[in-house]
Amino acid sequence: MAAYLVIDVDDLVRRFRTRGIKIDLQELAVSLRGNAALAAGLVNVDKLKAIAVADWPQHHEESAVDLQYVFKAAGYEIFNIPQRESVTDALIIHYFSYDPEPVSELILVTTSRDLIPLVRRVKMTRNARLRVWGSEDVLQGTEFAEDVIFQPLESLLGLQSRNVAVFIDFENISISLNEQGFMVNLDQLISSFVSRAKAHGHVVKMAAYAPWGQRGTLPPLVDSSGREIAEEAPSRLALANIDPVYNLPGKNSADVRIARDVMTDVNHDDAGDVFILASGDRDFNDVVNALLSKNKTVILWGVRGSTSRQLENHPGITVEYIDDFSRLQTHQSLSKSALVEESAESFTPSQWSSVVVQYDRLAQEYSVDQVSIRRLIDQLQNVGAVISQQRGDDLISQAISLGILKVVSNGYVTANGGHPVVDKTRLVRDRIVTRVDNTLQVRGWEYVNYGFLLKGLAMDRQLDRPGCNIDDQWRSHWIDALVREQVLERELIPHRHNPEDLVPVIKLSTSQINIRSTAEIQQLSEAETKEEARIDNLWLSTSLEELEQMEPQTVDMIRRIVVSVEQFTSFRGFAWCPLGSLHRRLNGFDNGISFQRAVEYLVENNAAYVEEYPNPQSSYNTKGISLNNDDLLVKRILTLRDSFIHVLLTLYSKDLLISRQSFLLEDGSNAWDLDLWFSIMETENVLNALPGRPGQYSLFRTHHTVNLVAGAEENATPRDQQPESTD
Repeated sequence: MAAYLVIDVDDLVRRFRTRGIKIDLQELAVSLRGNAALAAGLVNVDKLKAIAVADWPQHHEESAVDLQYVFKAAGYEIFNIPQRESVTDALIIHYFSYDPEPVSELILVTTSRDLIPLVRRVKMTRNARLRVWGSEDVLQGTEFAEDVIFQPLESLLGLQSRNVAVFIDFENISISLNEQGFMVNLDQLISSFVSRAKAHGHVVKMAAYAPWGQRGTLPPLVDSSGREIAEEAPSRLALANIDPVYNLPGKNSADVRIARDVMTDVNHDDAGDVFILASGDRDFNDVVNALLSKNKTVILWGVRGSTSRQLENHPGITVEYIDDFSRLQTHQSLSKSALVEESAESFTPSQWSSVVVQYDRLAQEYSVDQVSIRRLIDQLQNVGAVISQQRGDDLISQAISLGILKVVSNGYVTANGGHPVVDKTRLVRDRIVTRVDNTLQVRGWEYVNYGFLLKGLAMDRQLDRPGCNIDDQWRSHWIDALVREQVLERELIPHRHNPEDLVPVIKLSTSQINIRSTAEIQQLSEAETKEEARIDNLWLSTSLEELEQMEPQTVDMIRRIVVSVEQFTSFRGFAWCPLGSLHRRLNGFDNGISFQRAVEYLVENNAAYVEEYPNPQSSYNTKGISLNNDDLLVKRILTLRDSFIHVLLTLYSKDLLISRQSFLLEDGSNAWDLDLWFSIMETENVLNALPGRPGQYSLFRTHHTVNLVAGAEENATPRDQQPESTD
């Protein structure tokens, strides 16, 4: 059996050099070979085939030490490979294809994935062991992650990696990148910051300082498709183990906070050996000098063209430019990207939405089709979309670059109605405003309940567009955004049944300038009223079978509700079931609107009633649901339930295990929806899943409903016909 050690010398030397680890290369070569022989269980180190792979002429030029001689003297075979893309093929051809023995131990020393294909291509014994020794686990996310043993090289050799602490003046960096024409792609920056920091050693701290949560204080933060994600920034940073530290807006606030934290950390016993400051501000010069006086390595991450010359020319600092090690897009390049495409990704409110909404407000107020840039920026400041004139200039210039706004003359812009951001923003805003206005006008209410508005929007078919109307969270984001834009107003008022509870309600803003004319609003309100009446009539004229073709999840929920309410009321002797408790019980089967629509269908067809009932356990009434047991629909569903339980009783009496297969063998003539009915029986505790035996159940024979069905079966007269098995 053969044991191989393959060292990627190019990668090894580069990693140690960038991470500031100084090491005796001869000692390293000997140590690696000895450790590999020990790991392979070899009595004699000479039985290990050790190969040192590198572009050796390159090292002759870069190093004063003859690395080739060092590894050769340590017992390695020297293999020259100038082209890394062919390294795997070259090793297979020169070594593994001619070795008659299968490999029992393969150890790769690398933190690059270039050598990893050897794992798949080398002929191995059945019990062969595969190891990778490196600075980072490059196996994560690959097919080899479970089969190959990874061991950190530094700990294996007893090497001490330098600790790295990173302090990011994010406000300074984001503004500098924006001024240099780059979109501030947060995800790309996070990835670049983390990987670059790890290249310098073991990261012990990363913190990013900015006025997080202060709307309009930073340039737009986007993802790679141009979607604005400023509100998600703190959570995205935290997920990458970067601490989002809040500071007040303004240059001095971040400088003082970072300087204080750096000088506090540097005096700790576990302080970083390397301090990375991401900022181009010359005010950090004193901090840099203090760190250097404590023998710390200082690295500056700056933006080319926006970094202080005093810092760039400081002899004790290593300067690395963020625009060099991050693949950021310019405003113009992003305007040609996926942003202008229809996307199924969630279309959430953003600073771009603010631009569109406030542009439309000004255009309506002054009855114009173009708006002054200066007036638009002032309006954005008034609603808090930007915090300063400078941030407003940035936002408008980027909106122009992305094609959201068009320059029509010097100092004036118009909205690009064909742009998806403009189109969707107007659609969502208009649908929400129309629904609020329609509810207030038609129903004569003073306000719209927040939950009622969410429910109405969920059924708005005009919002069925890619990335729109996804769930209640999406709808809430947009309602909240229109409140911030002063299109809507949100208030907290006492609950009518419990004055101590405050509930959120929505009104049209008193300062809201109508986006459409009064006549058009009235016309849309009438259309909405007709649509609601049409839906009501549709409920009444649609059978359960027809509804199942259109909304199968709603029909399934109708069956669940009828079975659950009947069981609750008959067992407890109540006339009604609390609607909130019922929803919580069935919430796992609700797709967001199916429960609400199922209740509406039952109520509209007089199969159920929803009312406020006196609650003996509370001083206030409770909304509840009761069944009309004389209704044909209710009878049909309960007859189906009883028939299903009858088959379960038959299996029980025959002492047979209950499963879908045994059920079909007992009653295969009826087209049961077994997944649905087994789920209903399990939800209602009629059936209990057997532990460790998937798909098999035990019958709760003394269950209230089972007893009722069993008793009815014993006392029943022969039936003239079998009940139908499907709806």
